[in-house]
Amino acid sequence: MSTSPIKSSPGFIRPLGLALALALGLLSACGDRNPKAASQVAVRVNNDEISVHQVNFVLQQQDTPQESLDAASRQVLNRLVDQELALQKALELKIDRQPAVLQALEAARREVLARAYVERIGEAVLKPTAAEIEQFYKDKPALFSERRIYQLQELNIEAKPEQLPEITKKLAAAKDLGEFAEYLKSQNLRFAQNRAVRAAEQLPMEQLKEFATMRDGQARLVATPTGAAVIMLVKSQSQPVSLEKAQPAIEQYLLTQRRREVVENDIKDLRAAAKIEYVGKFAEPAASAVATSLRNGSGEPATPGAPAPVSESSPIVSGSGVNK
Repeated sequence: MSTSPIKSSPGFIRPLGLALALALGLLSACGDRNPKAASQVAVRVNNDEISVHQVNFVLQQQDTPQESLDAASRQVLNRLVDQELALQKALELKIDRQPAVLQALEAARREVLARAYVERIGEAVLKPTAAEIEQFYKDKPALFSERRIYQLQELNIEAKPEQLPEITKKLAAAKDLGEFAEYLKSQNLRFAQNRAVRAAEQLPMEQLKEFATMRDGQARLVATPTGAAVIMLVKSQSQPVSLEKAQPAIEQYLLTQRRREVVENDIKDLRAAAKIEYVGKFAEPAASAVATSLRNGSGEPATPGAPAPVSESSPIVSGSGVNK
């Protein structure tokens, strides 16, 4: 299950996001418009109030560092004042009664409640033990004890699937990447070159073992939706990480993975117990999509990291002995 957490946006309301901003504003304002509910008032705007709790809520969503808390609080408060003024005017103009805004309010309410339920399920998951963390560390040497920093050169090639076998063959026979690029030009194959430096944790988890076995100067071809990508390991540097240093990241990763699995299983159980009837044009396609999803199951979440220079879903087609 993939759902995005709602993050409060303290910025001034722009026309494009007016409906959603009003939705969130009205949801948060339901309790604050009662003078008794606001135990600590930060500012009064006409006949309404903005509480310290509202300011703190936004700061928590932003993960504001402690050292910049005072300055950030002032900025958030001023933006909430702008939001409150826009909200008051919207209510005066009865914008909250417009069909599109009502739909946005209901959608925001559904998202908030569904997210709260998912978070409650996740909170019940036990943290991984020290033994589990150590085992994960041992099982992923390319990520920790044998971790490397990779300098990569990439060629993104536009090609048809039937052209890939010949491209793979030419790559294996080429002396270096420059010679291979000349071949691509001679065949009028469009390509773009790119260079990147990636640590092991920034590479796709399912391809990390392949990268770990590569030697400096070696290249591999990866299938992509538009053709292929040739990734060459220009140079690598060993930079291992100790178990002690990796422990917090491993713990968080395993905990996130467990929570995701628990939520996915819970939603599957809810689906199985519920009476769900797709109607009209959604009937057959939707039922087929659900059946396919249940058959395939869910994949292992990738280790969080920076965007990798290759497609995370692309299988490695073949390797080659291209050397500089």
